[in-house]
Amino acid sequence: MKKRILSLFVLIVLSSCASKKEILYMQDAIEQNNSEVNYESANIQPNDILKITVESTIPEAAIPYNKSRAIGAQPQNLQVLQLDGYLVSVDNTIKFPVLGEISTANKTTKALEAEIKDRLISGGHLLDPTVNVRLINAKVTILGEVNKPGTYSFTEQNITILQALGYAGDLTINGKRDDILITREVDGVRKISHIDLTSASFMNSEFYFIKPNDNIIVSPNNPKVKSAGFVGNVGTILTIASLALSVTILLTR
Repeated sequence: MKKRILSLFVLIVLSSCASKKEILYMQDAIEQNNSEVNYESANIQPNDILKITVESTIPEAAIPYNKSRAIGAQPQNLQVLQLDGYLVSVDNTIKFPVLGEISTANKTTKALEAEIKDRLISGGHLLDPTVNVRLINAKVTILGEVNKPGTYSFTEQNITILQALGYAGDLTINGKRDDILITREVDGVRKISHIDLTSASFMNSEFYFIKPNDNIIVSPNNPKVKSAGFVGNVGTILTIASLALSVTILLTR
């Protein structure tokens, strides 16, 4: 009887443990050594907020083409910039001073810069303008088995899925590293992908670089699911097993 109780105890503990293979990231990372990195700019999407600045060799001439911007103005915080930015409509357009409505459909920020510059020159507005377009409300939502789930803003043009998970404090020990779910909306089409972080092959995926408004969901691994569905956690299992063993010893004396 004692042997059966001990055997059951061992099986419960083992079933509650994750293996080394399930926990380690990029176990074949050496295969990606010296591989080429393909940077990709995201297309502008509805509800994006853009900061657009126009400069000219004659600063005063560029004033009408800038929103609430005075020469020599002090830097503003991000929230103020967002309130003063250009909100992309659901029709993929923005309303630009003097030039009127401009389409952002299927355009990156660089492509929009080129179009605005071309309009300013071809329309005789400015001779040699400099146009800068920045996305200022980029964010990623990270949920599930991470230490700090939530929605995180970023200002870089390219961040990786590893950087995004770093914002959330990394996966917990119970996170399922070989099946990270990513959802993405691009030009009105929803894309869903599963990423295996235990293999470095995900670095060649189109989902390696995070795009604005991506959602990352980390599911619990099998030991976590089993313990949650059975008695709660490993501590509870150990307590129950200890009590069962004590009772068995008392009854068999």
